[in-house]
Amino acid sequence: MTLEGKNVGFALTGSFCTYEDVYKEMENLVEAGANVYPVFSDRAQITDSRFGKAKDFLKKAKEISGNDPATTIVDAENFTPRGILDIVIIAPCTGNTLAKLANAITDSPVLMTAKGHLRNGKPVVIALATNDGLGNNLKNIGQLINSKNIYFVPFGQDNYRKKPNSLVAHFNQIIPTLEKALEGKQIQPVTRTPA
Repeated sequence: MTLEGKNVGFALTGSFCTYEDVYKEMENLVEAGANVYPVFSDRAQITDSRFGKAKDFLKKAKEISGNDPATTIVDAENFTPRGILDIVIIAPCTGNTLAKLANAITDSPVLMTAKGHLRNGKPVVIALATNDGLGNNLKNIGQLINSKNIYFVPFGQDNYRKKPNSLVAHFNQIIPTLEKALEGKQIQPVTRTPA
């Protein structure tokens, strides 16, 4: 399935070290003809880090997509009643967001976007970036990977020697994962190394 003409919610959480890869994939989506609607978690829209300033990340998302990022729960809630989005990608998806999604906690624009989308029976794709994926968050991965309408971008350990519990998505697999998810299929294999 092609992504041309599809409306893609692109939700970013706080794994700032992955943003360079994530923005490249956002650009690839636009080049593929998708309409991209950025959504930022509360922390992602206000946290400056050694990887960049929050205001610059917001600006870049608008420049790439042509759309103002959703930055409030109210903004995110507006996607649902109008059925604007065909699919949602959370990239990067931190362990914090993953745990909240697995436990039905909706306290950020990203989580509201995912919740509303799932309520409409539409696909949500997760691109992990978490230091505890093989630790406390493994149970949440297991729960979500078996949940209806939730799909994972293939992932693997990014540094098994220094961070043995850390998992990171193969961000260059976002587009193929989205295409499969729109067909109701999980791309395989899900676990790949190295990330």
